[in-house]
Amino acid sequence: MRENHLFTSESVAEGHPDKVCDRISDEIVDLVYREAGKTGTDPWSVRIACETLATTNRVVIAGEVRLPASLMKKDKDGKDVINPSKFKSAARKAIRDIGYEQDGFHWKTAKIDVLLHSQSADIAKGVDSAADKQGDEGAGDQGIMFGYACKETPDLMPAPIYYSHKILQLLAAARKKGEGDVGKLGPDAKSQVTVRYENGKPSCVDSIVLSTQHLDESWDSKKVRAVVEPYIREALGELPVADDCKWYINPTGKFVIGGPDGDAGLTGRKIIVDTYGGAAPHGGGAFSGKDTTKVDRSAAYAARYLAKNVVAAGLADRCTIQIAYAIGIAQPVSIYVDLHGTGNGVTEDQVEAAIRKVMDLSPSGIRRHLDLNKPIYAKTAAYGHFGRKPGRDGSFSWEKVDLAKPLKEALKAA
Repeated sequence: MRENHLFTSESVAEGHPDKVCDRISDEIVDLVYREAGKTGTDPWSVRIACETLATTNRVVIAGEVRLPASLMKKDKDGKDVINPSKFKSAARKAIRDIGYEQDGFHWKTAKIDVLLHSQSADIAKGVDSAADKQGDEGAGDQGIMFGYACKETPDLMPAPIYYSHKILQLLAAARKKGEGDVGKLGPDAKSQVTVRYENGKPSCVDSIVLSTQHLDESWDSKKVRAVVEPYIREALGELPVADDCKWYINPTGKFVIGGPDGDAGLTGRKIIVDTYGGAAPHGGGAFSGKDTTKVDRSAAYAARYLAKNVVAAGLADRCTIQIAYAIGIAQPVSIYVDLHGTGNGVTEDQVEAAIRKVMDLSPSGIRRHLDLNKPIYAKTAAYGHFGRKPGRDGSFSWEKVDLAKPLKEALKAA
């Protein structure tokens, strides 16, 4: 990476159409895990890949699942079919929590279709029993997943995405509390922060872009800036705003019609927002709506966990990790580490060997190590899956740094 440069990342709020869909899909994942817990169903048997489409007062939920009996019903021929009622309820609760009560998209009146069906028997066979006999289950698909960490922020995330998320998080919290004029903002918003780097470190903010829905049609860009600027400056904290910083607040003027009424949304279209804001590679797979046999999700979490612990252990200032899988095979086909020339007395080969010693990277191993068979995913659907605080409920377990010591010990023993 160049020592002196500009770098930009964007975030989108929970009311962005695509994020509405991510939230509904992850609420469905949580619903299935929650019902499994209530009914005594083995959470290891849960399978779900749920996609959501949202448009003007319409939501379509589709995908393949293996469900607890409590989410099924008998059809007129006595066959077991999916009972849509709890899925619709979960979607409405998500839309209400986000804040949509508009004529074109309202949690009460939106028509919701549930088109989920049973998981493919061919896929189930490959996942349930690993073909390489090196794990309880095989990977739910082939693919490559990346993890990244760096020392730019307290949560070891790249600065541009870290601050882009923070701006929208503060505005959403204030909107929901109804704080002054910010309570007149709508749920749909996008932010973008350009950070100026000097000598390889973030030095200041070079430009700020924010487009936010507002419910008062009389507002113009100047009014919106007056409302949001204090929250933006609070979010940026100790990172200075350059004297010549360029501000683009609602640059097209009014933004009254928003959310799925203004633009259709789909699950999984904000994968760069969900990860590192473009500062690191992405394997291409989305996270939301998937149980953790799907390595698109679980292995991306594991890769972030490992990269963060490498940096937290002081082994490097920056770390990128790639993990690759084949469908139905438990163990990764490859692990790749790049320390970007910042390794502190260790090589990439040594870190790769240490990683294999300290963590089982089969899907079963990841799920056990990070305790992922839980209803913890709705809160990941907005403001990034990484750089978040681990919760007492087990959420964001991949953000812990409890592997730093084992990594150092494995390197010493090598």
